[in-house]
Amino acid sequence: MWERLQPRALRLQQGQELAAEAAPTCLPRGGDGAAGRRPTQCGPMHDPAMTLAAPRPFDRRDARTLSLSALGGALEFYDFVVFVFFAKVLGALFFPPDTAPWLAQLQAYGIFATGYLARPLGGIVMAHFGDLVGRKRMFTLSVFLMSVPTLLIGLLPTYAQAGALAPLLLLLLRVVQGIAVGGEVPGAWVFVAEHAPRARVGFACGSLTSGLTAGILIGSLLAAWINAHYTQQQVHDFAWRAPFLVGGVFGFIAVWLRRWLSETPVFAELRERRALAQGLPVREVLAHHRGAVALSMLATWMLTAAILVVVLMTPTLVQAAFALPPALAFDGNSLATAALMLGCLAFGWGADRFGAGRALLLGVAGLAASTYALYLHLAAGDTAHFMALYAIAGGFTGVVAVVPTIMVAAFPPAVRFSGLSFSYNIAYAVFGGITPPLVGWLSARFGGLAPAHYVALASVVGAGVAIHLLRKP
Repeated sequence: MWERLQPRALRLQQGQELAAEAAPTCLPRGGDGAAGRRPTQCGPMHDPAMTLAAPRPFDRRDARTLSLSALGGALEFYDFVVFVFFAKVLGALFFPPDTAPWLAQLQAYGIFATGYLARPLGGIVMAHFGDLVGRKRMFTLSVFLMSVPTLLIGLLPTYAQAGALAPLLLLLLRVVQGIAVGGEVPGAWVFVAEHAPRARVGFACGSLTSGLTAGILIGSLLAAWINAHYTQQQVHDFAWRAPFLVGGVFGFIAVWLRRWLSETPVFAELRERRALAQGLPVREVLAHHRGAVALSMLATWMLTAAILVVVLMTPTLVQAAFALPPALAFDGNSLATAALMLGCLAFGWGADRFGAGRALLLGVAGLAASTYALYLHLAAGDTAHFMALYAIAGGFTGVVAVVPTIMVAAFPPAVRFSGLSFSYNIAYAVFGGITPPLVGWLSARFGGLAPAHYVALASVVGAGVAIHLLRKP
């Protein structure tokens, strides 16, 4: 509706300078194409600094776009991660009652993991159409695809009611969730970056990343509240369904809210000038932008190490390695996640103010140092400073907000969604898949400091990406 109310000139104003200066250089392919077709070959000739948005003030329309995008991202990420907070209950309810508890929980985690395996497929397919038919359509579709299976999980029959069909339905719905989130995260970054003024792209990506993080925190707090207010039997009987039902309903609200968002000015101008990608955008990415793909994958490695190890794995790792009480470990995790939300905003602002390279270099140095400080204090038997040190490490983990800022600038507009989605989802599937077992094995083999060593290694990779950016003109 907002698009219909906006004058056409106003909708295109933000993207005119971008398309004129930064659209990928497209040359006709010799000896190819039938009458009426204009096959093109989009080369890598573009200036990353000029491919985001026109220079203009940050206005109320931008604030609304960021707010609605971050809110939708928070609700969608909540829908995706709430599964893991109830994995133990789901394992008991959706598998045969004679299954060993550890095996049932492992099977539930396996179903959770299928969501990650489905991410590359969803990301590539949705990015393909995002580059060809519009960012907004895929941005809205991803929330819808997440809301429906989340709501249905809350309504599923258990193994006692449906037998072997119950875990199969749970698996199918989890795959759909993975497809949705594979398109949501890259699509959301592209969407807010192409809406924001050029000087606020970093803050836009930081705001969206902070919103995604808020979804994790909401899921964690709601799971803690349910377990504190209901007995274990009540949770198994009915209370486990509430987070999924609530998530599904709020997801549909997010779908409705995204109706009020407009197509990005960048895509609108590309469509107006008939400068959209021809054929398969991902093929153009792999043929002409392999350097950008490699840079984005390396940056994503740093992102996965920071999020998985510092935020998601540390509560379990410190309990096993340093006998930290579970309540203290998870209280510290909630505080670190809140600090991560603020860190994303701070590093997004820093990328705008000082440049993505400098912000990334400072952030990865702080990330490595703060993670070492946290684990070294625990290794020395000091738990008094755990909360403060974990919060500092969580704040520096906010450097992950610089990663999408780098990636949206690395690809030209015509193939940006496909390039970012392919790089991010493939790298996340690979590094996200190997990090938990690798860090677990390293911890058992080399002691409690192994997680900090791994984060430091990933930080060195991030520093390499930062130095590369600083050396570019």
